[in-house]
Amino acid sequence: MDKKKVGNIIGVGSMLTVIISIILFYIERGPNADIYFIIIAFSILSVIGVLFAIISWKMSKHLIFLIVGLIGNGLVLVIAYFLLLAMGISEP
Repeated sequence: MDKKKVGNIIGVGSMLTVIISIILFYIERGPNADIYFIIIAFSILSVIGVLFAIISWKMSKHLIFLIVGLIGNGLVLVIAYFLLLAMGISEP
């Protein structure tokens, strides 16, 4: 396969991690939600998404995948951090 085509596929995978995080957020909500599972899932998905964005930029040289991947996955990581901070404050 062409290096540019593989980079495009990985770039789409980077944006897919953001979409999966959004879907997970709407599925796992309510008073019985496992917050620690959500924090771990968001963190893992966002780190994978950032890595995919950087790899896709290196391979395909499309700056849009890097920008969208870093911003989207960075926001997911910030949300995970705030959830972790809120859980730390709420526990005695």
